[in-house]
Amino acid sequence: MTIFLIIAIVAWGYVLSVLKRGKLDFWYFLIGSVGSFVFALVILVPMITETLTNAVAAVSGILGKISGFYKAYFQYGILFINNRDYNISLSIDYECSGIIEILAFLAMLWFFNVYHFYEKIVISMVGVFWIFAANVLRIFAICTLIYFGGNDIYYLAHTILGRIIFYVLSIILYFHVFTRPQILRQKIGHFHYENS
Repeated sequence: MTIFLIIAIVAWGYVLSVLKRGKLDFWYFLIGSVGSFVFALVILVPMITETLTNAVAAVSGILGKISGFYKAYFQYGILFINNRDYNISLSIDYECSGIIEILAFLAMLWFFNVYHFYEKIVISMVGVFWIFAANVLRIFAICTLIYFGGNDIYYLAHTILGRIIFYVLSIILYFHVFTRPQILRQKIGHFHYENS
């Protein structure tokens, strides 16, 4: 597996260099961001998923403690909702950690040809924090709905409302990071929209 991964990374790097020299910006962005996302999934996910899962559970637990709706056992990635009528435990796993969304955002950002290097560093930090906070807010909303509605509302809270909250916040981030700057920095002939 390691030899195959090294060969794939070298081939990917070579293709990127050809695309860069050929000034094929779209293909450079597409192959660069997809490739870096896939390699990050293979290399980084096993190393950071547990830490990120525990961090999401810990920060979500702070909101649960403040509201009194649930308790977090962040070492195990578990949230425990204790209402007078029922007890429900939720496990924060790989999918709930936000690792996929964070890696996808970073992969696209670093091959997005609008920002300078230092801007990408700052936007990376802000974007990772935003996605992490959106995920914590999503989990808090799910736990709050379950606290009041019980286990019967779990599907609606987790699959529909939780995702709506997370994806609306993600769309706001993507608009401000990708769409808006592309329009503002677009150059048309001698006229361009970039702020001085």
